[in-house]
Amino acid sequence: MKSSLQALLDTGQPIVADGGMGSMLIAQGLPQGESPERWNVDHPDRIRKVHREYIEAGAQIILTNSFGGNRIRLGRSGLADRAEELNRAAAELARAEADAAEHEVVVGGSMGPTGEMLEPYGDLPFDEASAAFEEQARALVEGGVDVLWIETMADLEELRAAVQGARRAAPDTPIVATMTFDTNGRTMMGVSPEQAINAIREHGVIALGANCGNGPLEIETVIEQMRAIDVTIPLVAKANAGLPRMEGDRPVYDATPDDMGDYAGRVRDQGAQIIGACCGSTPAHIAAIARALRAS
Repeated sequence: MKSSLQALLDTGQPIVADGGMGSMLIAQGLPQGESPERWNVDHPDRIRKVHREYIEAGAQIILTNSFGGNRIRLGRSGLADRAEELNRAAAELARAEADAAEHEVVVGGSMGPTGEMLEPYGDLPFDEASAAFEEQARALVEGGVDVLWIETMADLEELRAAVQGARRAAPDTPIVATMTFDTNGRTMMGVSPEQAINAIREHGVIALGANCGNGPLEIETVIEQMRAIDVTIPLVAKANAGLPRMEGDRPVYDATPDDMGDYAGRVRDQGAQIIGACCGSTPAHIAAIARALRAS
């Protein structure tokens, strides 16, 4: 059932977002090092299954399988020229499952970092990054997303490039932006939660916050610090399911569904309205989050 993110936000109630995509695909056989976005075309049934399971667990927002879908990152797998195709397919698969759901579901077009450092710290020109994000955003919107979801950013300039590209591609489509604070409470580029919220809200996003990182406790602190700066803007919390440990060649995360349900209640109390999970999470984790938020 189709909805808009603004309509969900206007209820004032907590909104359940989905969980990790990559870990779910690895469990279905995605080889290490293979581009998950390729499966939007090669194994669309498996992508739809992940979306469906998150919706059945209670997710009101699902993110497309397009995190690494910009042409710069896809170029590492020789897929740069297929960026439009793979992003449009990602959006169409999520859209189909959202439209078939019995409750209202918003489709967010996931846009992750390029994996390269922007000038002057690296070799990637700002305009080239922005153009790659514009291409990705246009394909996601053509495929049917409701909102463009810029996530896991560490660099405010790369985030600005993504917002700029998204706005050129689809000026009327709302944008959500989240950063990852995994280095002593700051991003890898040294951005604090206070700096992040002050910079990101200037872009006119519909919601902002944090995802990924070192688990629930870290994101709870980030949300608390952001809420102290701004008591009005909707905040997003999508924590990893704890910290990973390696079992063979696969990471295994240590947070149980009950752990993530407890986190959901705490981070809601600290000011987050959109609450989900990230790496290592499964539909069971999202179901626990949904139960915890319904019980509050």
